[in-house]
Amino acid sequence: MQPLAKMEKKEDKTLHVAMFPWLAMGHLLPFLNISKLLAQKGHKVSFISTPRNIDRLPKLPPNLSSSITFVSLPLPPFPNLPPSSESSMDVPYINQQSLKSAFDLLQQPLTEFLRRSSPDWITYDYASHWLPAVATELGIKKAFFSLFNASALCFMGPPSSLIEDARTTPEDFTMVPPWIPFESDIVFRYHEVTRYVQKTEEDVTGVSDSVRFGYSISESDAVFVRSCPKFEPEWFGLLRDLYQKPVFPTGFLPPIPEDHDDDGAATWVCIKEWLDKQRVNSVVYVSLGTEASLPREELAELALGLEKSKVPFFWALRNEPARSGSLIPDGFEERVEGQGMVHVGWVPQVKILRHESVGGFLTHCGWNSVVEGLGFGRVPIFLPVLNEQGLNTRLLHGKGIGIEVPRNERDGSFDSDSVACSVRLAMIDDAGNSKRTNAKLMKGLFGNKDESIHYVDELVDYMRSKGSSHVSHVG
Repeated sequence: MQPLAKMEKKEDKTLHVAMFPWLAMGHLLPFLNISKLLAQKGHKVSFISTPRNIDRLPKLPPNLSSSITFVSLPLPPFPNLPPSSESSMDVPYINQQSLKSAFDLLQQPLTEFLRRSSPDWITYDYASHWLPAVATELGIKKAFFSLFNASALCFMGPPSSLIEDARTTPEDFTMVPPWIPFESDIVFRYHEVTRYVQKTEEDVTGVSDSVRFGYSISESDAVFVRSCPKFEPEWFGLLRDLYQKPVFPTGFLPPIPEDHDDDGAATWVCIKEWLDKQRVNSVVYVSLGTEASLPREELAELALGLEKSKVPFFWALRNEPARSGSLIPDGFEERVEGQGMVHVGWVPQVKILRHESVGGFLTHCGWNSVVEGLGFGRVPIFLPVLNEQGLNTRLLHGKGIGIEVPRNERDGSFDSDSVACSVRLAMIDDAGNSKRTNAKLMKGLFGNKDESIHYVDELVDYMRSKGSSHVSHVG
């Protein structure tokens, strides 16, 4: 009778899951979304990050506040990092590796917390390559949660290739790798590789991203991926072959707009007032993320292209105090006063995309923004800037979703006419009808909260079945 009793107990077991995301809002928010789904099912979550990042997160709904505990670990100071820099949005792109080195110094306080609290599982991000060994030593099960989709992970390759850092030239990244057995056009363009590789060479601190990914994947017990097989069937199949371990989709984890969340309320009131005056589906929302900056001359071409398009736009421009003077051409805001609105600094992106006047989204094509935009059926206009954004652009373009701004293959430059034509094609021209239709169809997939709940149920079943291997809770 004892095995049966044990089995029943395991099925009813409340899990304690620790979450440890990388220090970027595009990573913190999906980790929080999956935490909320686990908490809704009665599980206990310890969400671990730095004080300032925890403060930036939306407030928890009252019914979940007792199930999710925020664990604040101060980020140790590190050369090249200004004080109070705790997120990728606080740090110039050339200093991102310094942020990762400071993040690595959280190993000791995190280990102490895990030893004290003995969670059943820890779910972690690509940057904490040292964490799986710590978890193994403490008898805690470990899952790598990828906020990159399955096709991007396949392009990166098997863990052994990542750890070897085998690809050394920009050209290596512009070709389909040998481990992809079917036809694919998911590759980087030359400029997508070279532009930012050159910048980060100024700051070569610590371990490469490739090695971080390699160990995070290879030493995990399971891999969770923020996508689903309905969208990328062949890529999920290949990923399981490449990793030789359990790979689970989480669904897209669309954001849950919280009605009680009043963060940035005054900013939203001002934006909403402007959006309310626009026609349904008429506005293109423009945002290129919180990490990278376009060169000043490209920002000028983007501004002039929006003006030439004659399409209403709302442009969220990141605040960069280090760059002197206005980021946009003189007289631009005055000229487009009746057409567009420019806002410098943070904006409530989900609320903007949700607004009925917004029809399109000119985006850097970070996966988080893709999910948010397509979750509301907004037509994407792609202007990839860094990281895996070029791969995401190829994936979506191959499925007939969205329009890419034409650019010079070698240096990535573009002009105002290419911006204007792309915006008009996405928003107005008859030739863009199929793109608008496809984007609306995607709403049913990317915005499907029930599907994420179903996938998280499968994760919970798996996590319960594996349990944790720590012998006893020291107390």
